[in-house]
Amino acid sequence: MKKGAKEPKALIIVESPTKAKTLSRYLGRDYLVKASVGHIKDLPVRELGVDIENDFDPNYRIIKGKGGIIKELKQAASRVEDIYLAPDPDREGEAIAWHIAEEIRKARGETRHFHRVLFKELTKRGIKEAMASPVELDRNKYDSQRARRILDRLVGYELSPLLWQKVKRGLSAGRVQSVALRLICDREREIREFKPEEYWTITAELAKKDIGDGGGGGNGDGAGNGADKGHSFEARFYGRKGKKVKIKSESQCKGILDEIKDEAFIVKEVKKKEVKKGSPPPLITSTLQQEASKRLRFSAKKTMQLAQRLYEGVDIGEEGPVGLITYMRTDSTRISDEARSDARVFIEARYGKEFLVKGERRFKRSKLAQDAHEAIRPTSVERTPDALKDILPRDEYRLYDLIWRRFLASQMAPAIFDQTQIKIEAGSYAFRSSGSILRFSGFMVIWKDIDDGDNNGEKAAFPPLVEGEALRLIALGPKQHFTQPPPRYTEAGLIKTLEEKGIGRPSTYAAILSNIRQRDYVKMEKRHFVPTELGMIVAELLKKHFPDILNTGFTAQMESRLDQVETGEVSYVELLRNFYDPFKDALQKARKEMRSFKTDGVSTDIDCPECGSSLVIRYGRRGEFLACSAFPECKFTSDFERDESGVIKMVDKDKTGIKCPKCGRDMALRRGRYGEFLACTGYPACETTMSVPTGVKCPQEGCGGNIVKRFSQGGKVFYGCDRYPSCRFATWDEPVNKSCAECGAAIMVKKGNALKCLNKKCNATLPLKSS
Repeated sequence: MKKGAKEPKALIIVESPTKAKTLSRYLGRDYLVKASVGHIKDLPVRELGVDIENDFDPNYRIIKGKGGIIKELKQAASRVEDIYLAPDPDREGEAIAWHIAEEIRKARGETRHFHRVLFKELTKRGIKEAMASPVELDRNKYDSQRARRILDRLVGYELSPLLWQKVKRGLSAGRVQSVALRLICDREREIREFKPEEYWTITAELAKKDIGDGGGGGNGDGAGNGADKGHSFEARFYGRKGKKVKIKSESQCKGILDEIKDEAFIVKEVKKKEVKKGSPPPLITSTLQQEASKRLRFSAKKTMQLAQRLYEGVDIGEEGPVGLITYMRTDSTRISDEARSDARVFIEARYGKEFLVKGERRFKRSKLAQDAHEAIRPTSVERTPDALKDILPRDEYRLYDLIWRRFLASQMAPAIFDQTQIKIEAGSYAFRSSGSILRFSGFMVIWKDIDDGDNNGEKAAFPPLVEGEALRLIALGPKQHFTQPPPRYTEAGLIKTLEEKGIGRPSTYAAILSNIRQRDYVKMEKRHFVPTELGMIVAELLKKHFPDILNTGFTAQMESRLDQVETGEVSYVELLRNFYDPFKDALQKARKEMRSFKTDGVSTDIDCPECGSSLVIRYGRRGEFLACSAFPECKFTSDFERDESGVIKMVDKDKTGIKCPKCGRDMALRRGRYGEFLACTGYPACETTMSVPTGVKCPQEGCGGNIVKRFSQGGKVFYGCDRYPSCRFATWDEPVNKSCAECGAAIMVKKGNALKCLNKKCNATLPLKSS
């Protein structure tokens, strides 16, 4: 410190250098602000680190590389009497604060005064309020975090070696991640075991009799008049004599059509009513992750990283670093009176008084919500996304825009629809039609559900109809359908399910989803979780031998018990003892009884083409493969794949039809850490590898390259030109050799059940089946 410089009044310790920079700007030279850069202590990496016999006493150690930071914090603490511990206002932050206090006390004794500061938002107002009302370190909150850490360590360090012994080295089990894996695997089994059922629908295209008359009236077989365009509407078959009828076969459908075709279609009932759609609540951690996944295609991990930056402070020019959003780990939809008032003033000024919700908008509170923090919202509604567009990086801007719009929408008036429901009779058969037209947009002026599409809520418009009116039949459209299996989980869907079942806490979801992907238990296909064979085996073994750990109800109950530790109702030692005793018994039993897939492999119904013995699935460094059960006498191996029903089929890895560009030998399909690739069969003499070709030419003009299947560092599939880096064409969607009929683009890509033009300015789509 320079000679004559003023000594600081107090030391503030946060966990993030960015947060430290933001605080320094607002607090000035009176306060010395330092960052711990996250946790400074943790359980040891290569040992259990928990003394089970001594009330589960944890052996916390200084994290490697943090010695210098601790020394700096101790030196800073020697210059002041008051130390404000200000890591994030949650359990993890409490643990960081507790460990920092322990280390400083070792060096300085009890001569320092420690205060806990909880910053809910890093703005001038939020910082001032927090500093004016510090609290004591919360022992119960720290014990709750410590209990969770020890629970996860006990499960991970005692279950994982069992999986190494029985399945494959390097695997891991986790108290919550294993339950998430089970959900994914259970859904996969439902899909594989699903038996589709046939059903039919009948749609009648109808119009008023006075519209389009004068030539070519409808005859029920699809013929109609061009004048009907824009005036007709559709009604769906409902049933007979007031009872709903499910059409299960083509013959049943034809029988109904034969009876209907000569009947008059009469309007039986017209009901009109006003329907209000209330605004959505402001975002909480789980819904932020869900909406960012659906709308922005962000992973939960990326969403939380971006939100952390927005919370800790962003340099926005003249204002300097400022926190743009409130704390982003929260389960409460509650907002402060001041924030609500600011939002109402903004809404009235920008949109008009009619867009203000009447009274206070209240939202349903989850029974599991701790309600410790406000909802996620902008710290100032006046900082509009447009004002920050040229300042924030693109992804931070997009997430801020999402948070800003959702918060503002939560304080706006409901959208109002005019809904019409029509009942129509054709002899003894009934048809129904319904639709709604948006009359007042309300909150939808800035926030629309994705399911609403781009029509701003308008679902159907009808010509003026009266009860008893006869309609003209333009066409009857029978259509065959088959019931569909439940969809695989997306990140958004899995987070929603975890939250509904009370598994984990919103702040843990990002880590859970990241872990199961990194362990090769699942892979991502078109943004859906697909369990690998390894993931299915691990989930099945854990479910069989550790039913409590893999039970969703038990895991949710454990979260409630952790909450009780935080409130002081249960001691953390009692919680750990009640868990560990039955867990230890199950572990000892599993060591003796759990089947060894490492020795036996996973049996299949496929015979070895070389010796006739059965083939089994085994696991190697590069993933799973088929091997002969008669090994080492027979050394046959093969890659394999599963179809949608789970049936295993051998893949002839040595017959790709592609020659090595270096030595001319055949290229074989292999599997690596990030998926499939081609490798020369001359290995190790020739180590040439290539990405898997798609057979589609690069659409970039003058390129002449080929599109190949690639994998990102996270294992996500994308498609790019094999002439990279000279050609940087890439797309997340699978390309197809079909040119667009509307704009002439060379290729199209698969989007769900349709083909979509690759040209972003062209909206042409084709049904996948018809293509």
